[in-house]
Amino acid sequence: MDKKIFVMDHPLIQHKLTFLRDKNTGSKEFRALVGEIAMLMCYEATRDLPLQDVQIETPMGAATTKVIAGRKLAFVPILRAGLGMVDGVLALVPAAKVGHIGLYRDHETLKPVEYYNKLPQDISEREVIVLDPMLATGGSAIDAISIIKRSKPKSIKFMCIIAAPEGINALTEAHPDVQVYCAAVDQKLNEIGYIVPGLGDAGDRIFGTL
Repeated sequence: MDKKIFVMDHPLIQHKLTFLRDKNTGSKEFRALVGEIAMLMCYEATRDLPLQDVQIETPMGAATTKVIAGRKLAFVPILRAGLGMVDGVLALVPAAKVGHIGLYRDHETLKPVEYYNKLPQDISEREVIVLDPMLATGGSAIDAISIIKRSKPKSIKFMCIIAAPEGINALTEAHPDVQVYCAAVDQKLNEIGYIVPGLGDAGDRIFGTL
């Protein structure tokens, strides 16, 4: 596996992923699982955030301790399915700002179409983590990252729950500087661009629009 691809095989993530895949899991439980998995993944994806020393007073006296340096993070979910991951990551990093990029996949061409773009004004001072539960063809992720790069953030990472090999190859070829975090790499895409075995349409399952 490419060093830019980090597959998170932690037992808690893999356990929750099984229930996420199950076709009998309802929307309420599915939403909760997406948030929980996103929170667990965020822990690893933020491992290399820069730190700086600060002086504090504990009840026992002075201490030099660590805090995250700079303007910290911005999370950018790709609408609409990426919204399901936001609460989970904000539970870990509540001070982060949240941007939104709206892309939908044309069901005939399988190409992404942009319809919304709103990023934090200070995004150039932040590390960005792009959120989308599925990395299928890679088209939406590639376009979203290209849009974000115009604002020159400090760095960009991409975090998804399930990826297809085709999507990984396309994304790493288009943006070789972007670290990709996922919980599983599945077998392939089918003829209509869905990940197999995957979990179906993440957006429909999150929002109950099946």
